[in-house]
Amino acid sequence: MADGHNVLKVNFNAGDLAYWSGGNSISFRGRPQDLRDFLDALFHRHGISDQVLFGDQRPIHRPAVEHADALGIRTHVFEEGYFRPHWVTLEREGVNGHSLLPRDPEWFWAVGGELGADELVVPFASPFSVRAAHDVAYHVAGLANPLLFPRYRTHSPISAPVEYLGYIRRFSLLRLWKRWDAELIADLLANKAAYYVLPLQLNSDAQIRDHSRFESMAEVIEFVIESFARHALVQSRLVIKNHPLDMGLTGYGKVISRLAKEYDVVGRVDYLESGDLDLLVRHARGLVTVNSTVGSVSLGLNCPTVTLSDPIYNLPGLTFQGVLDDFWQEGEAPNSELFQRFRKVVIHATQVNGGFYCRKGIELAVQNSRAILEGEISPLEALI
Repeated sequence: MADGHNVLKVNFNAGDLAYWSGGNSISFRGRPQDLRDFLDALFHRHGISDQVLFGDQRPIHRPAVEHADALGIRTHVFEEGYFRPHWVTLEREGVNGHSLLPRDPEWFWAVGGELGADELVVPFASPFSVRAAHDVAYHVAGLANPLLFPRYRTHSPISAPVEYLGYIRRFSLLRLWKRWDAELIADLLANKAAYYVLPLQLNSDAQIRDHSRFESMAEVIEFVIESFARHALVQSRLVIKNHPLDMGLTGYGKVISRLAKEYDVVGRVDYLESGDLDLLVRHARGLVTVNSTVGSVSLGLNCPTVTLSDPIYNLPGLTFQGVLDDFWQEGEAPNSELFQRFRKVVIHATQVNGGFYCRKGIELAVQNSRAILEGEISPLEALI
Protein backbone atom coordinates (compact mmCIF):
# COMPACT_ATOMS: atom_id res chain seq x y z
CA MET A 1 0.00 0.00 0.00
CA ALA A 2 2.87 2.38 0.79
CA ASP A 3 4.14 1.76 -2.76
CA GLY A 4 0.86 2.91 -4.32
CA HIS A 5 -0.87 -0.45 -4.69
CA ASN A 6 -4.45 -1.07 -3.63
CA VAL A 7 -4.79 -4.06 -1.30
CA LEU A 8 -7.96 -5.98 -0.47
CA LYS A 9 -7.85 -8.74 2.13
CA VAL A 10 -10.34 -11.63 2.10
CA ASN A 11 -11.23 -12.97 5.55
CA PHE A 12 -12.48 -16.54 5.86
CA ASN A 13 -12.79 -16.73 9.64
CA ALA A 14 -12.66 -14.64 12.80
CA GLY A 15 -8.93 -15.28 13.19
CA ASP A 16 -8.31 -13.72 9.78
CA LEU A 17 -10.44 -10.75 10.81
CA ALA A 18 -8.67 -10.27 14.15
CA TYR A 19 -5.20 -10.44 12.60
CA TRP A 20 -5.82 -7.90 9.84
CA SER A 21 -5.19 -4.21 10.45
CA GLY A 22 -3.97 -3.27 7.00
CA GLY A 23 -7.04 -1.48 5.65
CA ASN A 24 -9.64 -2.71 3.18
CA SER A 25 -10.99 -6.20 3.71
CA ILE A 26 -14.03 -8.25 2.80
CA SER A 27 -15.35 -11.39 4.46
CA PHE A 28 -16.49 -14.57 2.73
CA ARG A 29 -19.31 -16.15 4.72
CA GLY A 30 -20.74 -18.42 2.07
CA ARG A 31 -20.58 -22.15 1.40
CA PRO A 32 -17.46 -23.66 -0.18
CA GLN A 33 -19.33 -24.20 -3.43
CA ASP A 34 -20.14 -20.48 -3.54
CA LEU A 35 -16.48 -19.43 -3.41
CA ARG A 36 -15.82 -19.46 -7.16
CA ASP A 37 -18.70 -17.05 -7.89
CA PHE A 38 -17.64 -14.85 -4.98
CA LEU A 39 -14.09 -14.65 -6.31
CA ASP A 40 -15.27 -14.04 -9.86
CA ALA A 41 -17.28 -11.03 -8.74
CA LEU A 42 -14.43 -9.84 -6.54
CA PHE A 43 -11.80 -10.09 -9.26
CA HIS A 44 -13.91 -8.13 -11.74
CA ARG A 45 -15.32 -5.52 -9.36
CA HIS A 46 -11.92 -4.51 -7.99
CA GLY A 47 -9.80 -5.10 -11.11
CA ILE A 48 -7.54 -7.55 -9.29
CA SER A 49 -4.20 -8.08 -11.04
CA ASP A 50 -2.42 -10.22 -8.42
CA GLN A 51 -3.39 -12.40 -5.46
CA VAL A 52 -1.23 -13.51 -2.54
CA LEU A 53 -1.79 -16.75 -0.62
CA PHE A 54 -0.12 -18.75 2.15
CA GLY A 55 0.00 -22.29 0.78
CA ASP A 56 -1.77 -23.43 -2.37
CA GLN A 57 -3.50 -26.63 -1.23
CA ARG A 58 -6.14 -25.49 1.23
CA PRO A 59 -9.73 -26.04 0.02
CA ILE A 60 -10.35 -22.28 0.03
CA HIS A 61 -7.19 -21.66 -2.01
CA ARG A 62 -7.53 -24.14 -4.85
CA PRO A 63 -10.53 -22.36 -6.47
CA ALA A 64 -8.67 -19.05 -6.16
CA VAL A 65 -5.53 -20.40 -7.83
CA GLU A 66 -7.41 -22.12 -10.64
CA HIS A 67 -9.82 -19.27 -11.35
CA ALA A 68 -7.08 -16.62 -11.24
CA ASP A 69 -5.09 -18.60 -13.78
CA ALA A 70 -8.10 -18.71 -16.12
CA LEU A 71 -8.48 -14.93 -15.83
CA GLY A 72 -4.78 -14.13 -16.29
CA ILE A 73 -4.36 -12.99 -12.68
CA ARG A 74 -0.93 -13.65 -11.19
CA THR A 75 -0.79 -15.78 -8.06
CA HIS A 76 2.00 -15.38 -5.49
CA VAL A 77 2.27 -18.22 -2.99
CA PHE A 78 4.10 -17.99 0.31
CA GLU A 79 5.07 -21.16 2.15
CA GLU A 80 7.57 -22.37 4.74
CA GLY A 81 11.10 -22.17 3.40
CA TYR A 82 12.65 -24.91 1.30
CA PHE A 83 15.80 -24.04 3.27
CA ARG A 84 15.42 -23.07 6.90
CA PRO A 85 15.44 -21.40 9.38
CA HIS A 86 16.02 -17.96 7.84
CA TRP A 87 14.12 -18.33 4.56
CA VAL A 88 10.49 -18.45 3.44
CA THR A 89 9.30 -19.58 0.04
CA LEU A 90 7.68 -17.19 -2.45
CA GLU A 91 6.78 -18.57 -5.87
CA ARG A 92 4.32 -17.71 -8.57
CA GLU A 93 1.45 -20.08 -9.37
CA GLY A 94 2.41 -22.79 -6.85
CA VAL A 95 4.89 -24.35 -4.44
CA ASN A 96 6.19 -27.82 -3.60
CA GLY A 97 4.50 -30.24 -6.02
CA HIS A 98 3.15 -27.28 -8.02
CA SER A 99 6.46 -25.42 -8.18
CA LEU A 100 7.60 -24.17 -11.57
CA LEU A 101 11.21 -25.12 -10.79
CA PRO A 102 12.61 -27.30 -13.61
CA ARG A 103 13.22 -30.97 -12.85
CA ASP A 104 16.41 -31.16 -14.89
CA PRO A 105 19.73 -31.52 -13.00
CA GLU A 106 21.64 -30.23 -16.02
CA TRP A 107 19.67 -26.97 -15.85
CA PHE A 108 20.59 -26.50 -12.20
CA TRP A 109 24.20 -27.34 -12.96
CA ALA A 110 24.40 -24.72 -15.73
CA VAL A 111 22.39 -21.94 -14.07
CA GLY A 112 23.94 -22.52 -10.65
CA GLY A 113 27.38 -22.10 -12.18
CA GLU A 114 26.40 -18.74 -13.68
CA LEU A 115 25.01 -17.17 -10.51
CA GLY A 116 27.33 -15.04 -8.44
CA ALA A 117 28.01 -15.24 -4.72
CA ASP A 118 25.53 -16.83 -2.34
CA GLU A 119 22.56 -14.71 -1.30
CA LEU A 120 23.17 -12.67 1.83
CA VAL A 121 21.11 -13.77 4.81
CA VAL A 122 20.20 -11.76 7.90
CA PRO A 123 19.74 -14.17 10.82
CA PHE A 124 17.01 -13.74 13.44
CA ALA A 125 15.60 -15.66 16.39
CA SER A 126 12.09 -17.09 16.16
CA PRO A 127 11.15 -18.55 19.57
CA PHE A 128 8.59 -21.32 19.57
CA SER A 129 6.79 -19.56 22.43
CA VAL A 130 5.98 -16.59 20.17
CA ARG A 131 4.65 -18.86 17.44
CA ALA A 132 2.54 -20.75 20.00
CA ALA A 133 1.13 -17.50 21.41
CA HIS A 134 0.02 -16.36 17.94
CA ASP A 135 -1.55 -19.75 17.26
CA VAL A 136 -3.54 -19.62 20.50
CA ALA A 137 -4.65 -16.03 19.86
CA TYR A 138 -5.81 -16.95 16.34
CA HIS A 139 -7.85 -19.89 17.61
CA VAL A 140 -9.30 -17.92 20.52
CA ALA A 141 -10.57 -15.40 17.97
CA GLY A 142 -12.07 -18.38 16.15
CA LEU A 143 -14.53 -18.85 19.02
CA ALA A 144 -16.56 -16.17 17.26
CA ASN A 145 -16.81 -18.24 14.05
CA PRO A 146 -20.27 -19.71 14.80
CA LEU A 147 -21.62 -16.16 14.97
CA LEU A 148 -19.53 -14.34 12.36
CA PHE A 149 -18.59 -17.16 9.95
CA PRO A 150 -21.16 -19.94 10.55
CA ARG A 151 -20.26 -21.86 7.37
CA TYR A 152 -16.49 -21.82 7.89
CA ARG A 153 -14.81 -25.21 8.17
CA THR A 154 -11.12 -25.49 9.02
CA HIS A 155 -8.75 -27.37 6.71
CA SER A 156 -7.13 -28.98 9.76
CA PRO A 157 -8.29 -32.54 10.60
CA ILE A 158 -7.72 -31.89 14.33
CA SER A 159 -9.60 -29.32 16.43
CA ALA A 160 -7.56 -26.74 18.35
CA PRO A 161 -8.48 -28.02 21.88
CA VAL A 162 -7.44 -31.58 20.99
CA GLU A 163 -4.26 -30.26 19.37
CA TYR A 164 -3.31 -28.21 22.43
CA LEU A 165 -3.98 -31.07 24.86
CA GLY A 166 -1.71 -33.26 22.76
CA TYR A 167 1.05 -30.65 22.79
CA ILE A 168 0.79 -30.17 26.57
CA ARG A 169 1.14 -33.90 27.18
CA ARG A 170 4.00 -34.39 24.70
CA PHE A 171 6.02 -31.37 25.72
CA SER A 172 5.64 -32.19 29.40
CA LEU A 173 7.37 -35.53 28.73
CA LEU A 174 10.09 -34.15 26.46
CA ARG A 175 12.44 -33.48 29.37
CA LEU A 176 12.59 -37.22 30.07
CA TRP A 177 12.75 -38.20 26.42
CA LYS A 178 15.60 -35.78 25.66
CA ARG A 179 17.91 -37.52 28.10
CA TRP A 180 17.06 -41.00 26.79
CA ASP A 181 17.28 -39.90 23.16
CA ALA A 182 20.66 -38.22 23.68
CA GLU A 183 21.98 -41.43 25.25
CA LEU A 184 20.71 -43.50 22.30
CA ILE A 185 22.34 -41.18 19.75
CA ALA A 186 25.60 -41.18 21.71
CA ASP A 187 25.53 -44.99 21.77
CA LEU A 188 24.94 -45.19 18.01
CA LEU A 189 27.89 -42.91 17.31
CA ALA A 190 30.22 -44.48 19.88
CA ASN A 191 29.63 -47.95 18.46
CA LYS A 192 29.88 -46.72 14.86
CA ALA A 193 26.54 -48.35 14.13
CA ALA A 194 25.39 -48.68 10.53
CA TYR A 195 21.99 -47.00 10.65
CA TYR A 196 19.45 -45.28 8.44
CA VAL A 197 17.23 -42.37 9.45
CA LEU A 198 13.52 -41.92 8.81
CA PRO A 199 12.37 -38.43 9.93
CA LEU A 200 8.61 -38.26 10.40
CA GLN A 201 6.43 -35.53 8.96
CA LEU A 202 3.10 -34.22 10.22
CA ASN A 203 -0.04 -36.10 9.18
CA SER A 204 -1.71 -32.74 8.57
CA ASP A 205 1.08 -31.52 6.27
CA ALA A 206 -0.03 -30.86 2.69
CA GLN A 207 3.18 -32.57 1.63
CA ILE A 208 1.69 -35.82 2.92
CA ARG A 209 -2.02 -35.21 2.28
CA ASP A 210 -1.72 -33.79 -1.23
CA HIS A 211 1.77 -34.54 -2.56
CA SER A 212 2.28 -38.18 -1.65
CA ARG A 213 0.57 -41.53 -2.06
CA PHE A 214 0.39 -42.10 1.69
CA GLU A 215 -2.59 -41.41 3.93
CA SER A 216 -0.62 -41.07 7.16
CA MET A 217 2.84 -41.37 8.67
CA ALA A 218 1.84 -44.68 10.27
CA GLU A 219 1.43 -46.01 6.73
CA VAL A 220 4.86 -44.62 5.81
CA ILE A 221 6.45 -46.25 8.85
CA GLU A 222 5.07 -49.66 7.95
CA PHE A 223 6.14 -49.31 4.32
CA VAL A 224 9.71 -48.43 5.34
CA ILE A 225 10.03 -51.05 8.10
CA GLU A 226 8.79 -53.81 5.81
CA SER A 227 11.34 -52.88 3.14
CA PHE A 228 14.10 -52.50 5.74
CA ALA A 229 13.36 -55.92 7.22
CA ARG A 230 13.51 -57.65 3.86
CA HIS A 231 16.37 -55.88 2.12
CA ALA A 232 18.73 -54.10 4.55
CA LEU A 233 21.83 -55.84 5.89
CA VAL A 234 21.05 -57.64 9.14
CA GLN A 235 23.67 -55.67 11.08
CA SER A 236 22.09 -52.33 10.13
CA ARG A 237 19.54 -50.35 12.13
CA LEU A 238 16.69 -47.99 11.36
CA VAL A 239 16.29 -44.85 13.48
CA ILE A 240 12.87 -43.21 13.30
CA LYS A 241 12.67 -39.64 14.65
CA ASN A 242 9.43 -37.83 15.36
CA HIS A 243 8.67 -34.35 14.03
CA PRO A 244 9.38 -31.63 16.61
CA LEU A 245 5.86 -30.19 16.17
CA ASP A 246 3.97 -33.48 16.31
CA MET A 247 0.94 -33.33 18.62
CA GLY A 248 1.63 -36.73 20.16
CA LEU A 249 -1.81 -38.11 19.32
CA THR A 250 -0.74 -41.15 17.30
CA GLY A 251 1.56 -42.94 19.73
CA TYR A 252 4.28 -43.78 17.24
CA GLY A 253 6.32 -45.68 19.85
CA LYS A 254 3.62 -48.32 20.15
CA VAL A 255 3.09 -48.45 16.39
CA ILE A 256 6.82 -49.00 15.80
CA SER A 257 7.09 -51.67 18.52
CA ARG A 258 4.20 -53.61 16.99
CA LEU A 259 5.65 -53.40 13.48
CA ALA A 260 9.15 -54.37 14.68
CA LYS A 261 7.69 -57.57 16.12
CA GLU A 262 5.55 -58.21 13.05
CA TYR A 263 8.53 -57.89 10.67
CA ASP A 264 11.05 -59.54 13.01
CA VAL A 265 13.36 -56.54 13.45
CA VAL A 266 13.11 -56.08 17.22
CA GLY A 267 16.36 -54.52 18.43
CA ARG A 268 17.12 -53.09 14.99
CA VAL A 269 14.55 -50.26 14.97
CA ASP A 270 14.96 -47.27 17.32
CA TYR A 271 12.50 -44.46 17.97
CA LEU A 272 13.42 -40.91 18.99
CA GLU A 273 11.07 -38.16 20.17
CA SER A 274 13.91 -35.61 20.19
CA GLY A 275 17.59 -35.27 19.43
CA ASP A 276 20.09 -33.48 17.21
CA LEU A 277 18.88 -34.43 13.72
CA ASP A 278 21.88 -32.89 11.94
CA LEU A 279 24.27 -34.95 14.07
CA LEU A 280 22.20 -38.06 13.48
CA VAL A 281 22.10 -37.57 9.70
CA ARG A 282 25.77 -36.63 9.43
CA HIS A 283 26.79 -40.12 10.59
CA ALA A 284 23.96 -42.09 8.96
CA ARG A 285 24.35 -44.60 6.15
CA GLY A 286 21.30 -43.07 4.49
CA LEU A 287 18.09 -41.11 4.96
CA VAL A 288 14.57 -42.08 3.86
CA THR A 289 11.94 -39.37 3.54
CA VAL A 290 8.62 -38.87 1.81
CA ASN A 291 9.23 -35.27 0.77
CA SER A 292 10.39 -33.43 3.90
CA THR A 293 12.75 -30.44 3.77
CA VAL A 294 14.97 -32.64 5.94
CA GLY A 295 15.88 -34.27 2.63
CA SER A 296 17.66 -31.10 1.54
CA VAL A 297 19.47 -31.02 4.90
CA SER A 298 20.55 -34.60 4.30
CA LEU A 299 21.87 -33.76 0.84
CA GLY A 300 23.78 -30.81 2.27
CA LEU A 301 25.42 -33.20 4.75
CA ASN A 302 26.42 -35.52 1.89
CA CYS A 303 24.16 -38.32 3.13
CA PRO A 304 22.65 -40.82 0.66
CA THR A 305 18.97 -39.90 0.40
CA VAL A 306 15.87 -41.51 -1.08
CA THR A 307 12.41 -39.96 -1.36
CA LEU A 308 9.08 -41.77 -1.38
CA SER A 309 7.42 -38.94 -3.29
CA ASP A 310 8.68 -36.26 -5.66
CA PRO A 311 9.96 -33.13 -3.86
CA ILE A 312 11.82 -30.43 -5.76
CA TYR A 313 15.22 -31.92 -4.81
CA ASN A 314 14.41 -35.39 -6.16
CA LEU A 315 16.87 -35.18 -9.04
CA PRO A 316 19.36 -37.61 -10.59
CA GLY A 317 22.72 -36.92 -9.02
CA LEU A 318 21.13 -35.81 -5.75
CA THR A 319 18.71 -38.49 -4.56
CA PHE A 320 18.67 -42.25 -5.16
CA GLN A 321 16.58 -42.86 -8.27
CA GLY A 322 15.78 -46.52 -7.70
CA VAL A 323 13.17 -48.14 -5.43
CA LEU A 324 13.45 -48.23 -1.66
CA ASP A 325 14.19 -51.96 -1.59
CA ASP A 326 17.44 -51.33 -3.45
CA PHE A 327 18.42 -48.19 -1.53
CA TRP A 328 19.46 -50.03 1.62
CA GLN A 329 22.49 -51.51 -0.10
CA GLU A 330 22.93 -49.40 -3.23
CA GLY A 331 22.41 -45.84 -1.99
CA GLU A 332 25.14 -43.37 -2.95
CA ALA A 333 26.13 -39.97 -1.61
CA PRO A 334 24.85 -37.00 -3.63
CA ASN A 335 27.04 -34.98 -5.97
CA SER A 336 28.08 -32.22 -3.59
CA GLU A 337 28.82 -29.67 -6.32
CA LEU A 338 25.43 -30.29 -7.95
CA PHE A 339 23.74 -29.80 -4.60
CA GLN A 340 25.54 -26.50 -3.98
CA ARG A 341 24.44 -25.25 -7.41
CA PHE A 342 20.90 -26.53 -6.83
CA ARG A 343 20.75 -24.77 -3.48
CA LYS A 344 22.07 -21.53 -4.92
CA VAL A 345 19.45 -21.54 -7.70
CA VAL A 346 16.54 -22.43 -5.41
CA ILE A 347 17.43 -19.70 -2.91
CA HIS A 348 17.92 -17.11 -5.65
CA ALA A 349 14.71 -18.04 -7.48
CA THR A 350 12.24 -18.93 -4.74
CA GLN A 351 13.48 -18.00 -1.27
CA VAL A 352 13.06 -14.80 0.69
CA ASN A 353 15.17 -14.01 3.75
CA GLY A 354 12.58 -13.67 6.51
CA GLY A 355 10.09 -15.52 8.67
CA PHE A 356 6.43 -15.69 9.60
CA TYR A 357 6.43 -15.94 13.37
CA CYS A 358 8.45 -13.08 14.92
CA ARG A 359 8.62 -9.33 14.35
CA LYS A 360 12.15 -9.28 12.89
CA GLY A 361 11.40 -12.20 10.58
CA ILE A 362 8.18 -10.60 9.34
CA GLU A 363 9.88 -7.26 8.75
CA LEU A 364 12.57 -8.96 6.69
CA ALA A 365 10.03 -11.02 4.73
CA VAL A 366 7.97 -7.94 3.87
CA GLN A 367 11.02 -5.91 2.89
CA ASN A 368 12.53 -8.65 0.75
CA SER A 369 9.26 -9.68 -0.93
CA ARG A 370 8.27 -6.28 -2.26
CA ALA A 371 10.42 -6.29 -5.39
CA ILE A 372 9.40 -9.88 -6.20
CA LEU A 373 5.70 -9.15 -5.83
CA GLU A 374 5.96 -6.00 -7.95
CA GLY A 375 8.17 -7.46 -10.65
CA GLU A 376 6.74 -8.13 -14.08
CA ILE A 377 8.53 -11.48 -14.09
CA SER A 378 9.63 -13.54 -11.10
CA PRO A 379 13.27 -14.37 -10.29
CA LEU A 380 12.60 -17.93 -11.47
CA GLU A 381 11.05 -16.79 -14.75
CA ALA A 382 14.09 -14.58 -15.32
CA LEU A 383 16.35 -17.64 -15.10
CA ILE A 384 14.19 -19.83 -17.31
